[in-house]
Amino acid sequence: MEHQDVKEYYSNITVNQGGQMETQICSCASDKMPPHIRQIARKIPEEITTRFYGCGSPLPDALEGCTVLDLGCGTGRDVYIAAALVGKSGKVIGVDMNDDQLAIARKYQKTMAEAYGYDNVVFHKGFIEDLREVGIPDESVDVVISNCVINLAPDKEKVFREIWRVLKPGGELFFSDIFADRRVPDAINHHPVLVGECLGGCLYIEDFRRMMRRVGWEDFRYTTSYPAAIHNPDIEALVGNIQYSSRTVRAFKLPHLLEDICEQYGQIAIYNGGIEGHEHFFDLDDHHRLYAHLPLSVCGNSCAMLEHTRFAPYFTIIGDRSRHFGAFDGCASVPEPDAAGEGSGGCCC
Repeated sequence: MEHQDVKEYYSNITVNQGGQMETQICSCASDKMPPHIRQIARKIPEEITTRFYGCGSPLPDALEGCTVLDLGCGTGRDVYIAAALVGKSGKVIGVDMNDDQLAIARKYQKTMAEAYGYDNVVFHKGFIEDLREVGIPDESVDVVISNCVINLAPDKEKVFREIWRVLKPGGELFFSDIFADRRVPDAINHHPVLVGECLGGCLYIEDFRRMMRRVGWEDFRYTTSYPAAIHNPDIEALVGNIQYSSRTVRAFKLPHLLEDICEQYGQIAIYNGGIEGHEHFFDLDDHHRLYAHLPLSVCGNSCAMLEHTRFAPYFTIIGDRSRHFGAFDGCASVPEPDAAGEGSGGCCC
């Protein structure tokens, strides 16, 4: 499907179907939001939330003062939540190609500004494959988020290259999307309903890993992963045995620090506390839980993600990379009971 087909599909849902999709794939997963984010979400106008489509909660921690870019922002739910998280000194940019959804997002901009006491939000119409066209400069963004939209892009690698371009060094890509356990057949990838429902066109998890490395992300992590429920027998029959999962991905732009496997340098990470909603522990990903004030042996990549990003003020890192001890095989495991696949993304850790 091309951009126009996707635009028409979502405009029809937004305007004519009262926000109802054919499956529960994009059910927004609001129940999986952390409590402090759920509290913010309750303040968002109902029209925004009922016509917002997403498969996760791609709102990372420690956003105060950051510039956040939301790709495929739709009606703006995540934009307005992020606006509260970044605060008056931060900025949130929403980009979407759909006029009908952007109209809803913009309709409430003044209302939300009055509720927060500041207006730090801007919306642009455009394609997420070409952020330069909507005026996003190189290395100008601290965090890029996206909620079940990248799989709708015809050229996904171009999207990830644009994200790499606009992120500052040490910046983070944090997004939720639907992935498949195999390469999706062309018949499904060109079926207008299946593409609109994020089943056609979604990435096979291993092809995603390979694409990320081509762009520059030698190591990325999954923070959550769980089976994606369809709950529509007719559509389930069309996709057959393909297993879909909803995953949230964390990837930092650290081109000279991240290696393609986890390496042992004898480094220790200590979470000092202080991140809102994480008084007792912080999860870097789905298998790295750092308990407050408890030293943890981690690989060089994990140390880099904590030491050379906005998370640095909350961690003490002991040791450096002056001495190498081979591959790292001592990662702590924090399995999720509803996980739908592998823990780590592009790294053995």
